[in-house]
Amino acid sequence: MDQVTRPVRVLLGSLCLAFSLSACAVGGDRPKESAKALSGSTERHLANIRQLTVGRQNAEAYFSFDGNKLIFQSTNNWTKDAVAPRLRPADTGLGCYQMYVMDVDGTQARLVSTGAGATTCGYFFPGDRRLLYSSTHAVGPNCPPKPKRDGAYRWALDDYDVYAVGIDGQGLQRLTTTPGYDAEATVSPDGKTIVWTSVKDGDLDLYAMNPDGTKVRRLTDDVGYDGGAFFSPDSRRIVYRAAHPTDPAEIARYQELLAQGLVEPGQLEIFVMNADGSGKKQVTSNGASNFSPFFHPDGRRIIFSSNVETRGEGGRPSFHLYLVGDDGTALERVTVEGRFNSFPMFSPDGKRLVWASDRNAKEPGEFNVFLADWIP
Repeated sequence: MDQVTRPVRVLLGSLCLAFSLSACAVGGDRPKESAKALSGSTERHLANIRQLTVGRQNAEAYFSFDGNKLIFQSTNNWTKDAVAPRLRPADTGLGCYQMYVMDVDGTQARLVSTGAGATTCGYFFPGDRRLLYSSTHAVGPNCPPKPKRDGAYRWALDDYDVYAVGIDGQGLQRLTTTPGYDAEATVSPDGKTIVWTSVKDGDLDLYAMNPDGTKVRRLTDDVGYDGGAFFSPDSRRIVYRAAHPTDPAEIARYQELLAQGLVEPGQLEIFVMNADGSGKKQVTSNGASNFSPFFHPDGRRIIFSSNVETRGEGGRPSFHLYLVGDDGTALERVTVEGRFNSFPMFSPDGKRLVWASDRNAKEPGEFNVFLADWIP
């Protein structure tokens, strides 16, 4: 989520999301199995597509458990008098993401973060009275500096911590306190567990904790990045994205950047595991940048974003949504419009899909939140 949302500052001009991990220059061989072709602009799984935000960067929109609200991050300075009746951007934007909640029809946006620092990866707790997100406000009120890219896709592992807060933005509770990056947090559907990515033990690994921040346990320990985790509908499994270098030179480069508070992923693959960290299994193996995975309501398929069909072709790659079985079979393309589609989430009843896209963008670097009815 990102950074991913994660962690994600966006340069959609080059289709780079600093938290989304959509690496901008990915090579490799073509996959053995290509997605099912979609004729023309047909997006057969999506109906009644509506755009909920307008202007600047709006991303990582996730449903409340009752399906009536969305939490999302935005560089728009949404204010109450700007909602008339739908979301409209104020004249001035923000230097980095803040966290907002809006009704699922795109109205009544309201700030739920502090307005200081940068935020990422918002999520609801069951009951929809409290929210989860990560923020850098504890280390200063300003936006963190952007890293030098040196021609590569990389982002800074800023000093985020995970927070819980009431839906009215009150009662802020800090759940992590270790130095460095703690972000990309989501909650299990049963409400018993938070999963997130942390550098607390010297690598970028997945951890779990109780909703109050207690009983922290480490779930992954492979060298490299593990993140963007979401639970299955039954809370028994976790899907996530990962980049595990194996060549000694690649490992050394990864660790060198990590010591500088940076990460520079190339290829990202989708993995699943049990909620306790056991039974890890790689789902994709196509050498592309695969990220923002989320379980289909059937618990057997995964929707995710990938440049699998455009990597290595020169110019800007396109990122689209795909469905795949949790065993890596039956790859199917879902979106065809726009050049960037990511951060998908199904509504709790499985009848709608929300995601972020640059379709209909009026300016370079703009992307918005879209909602559609899901057609099986």
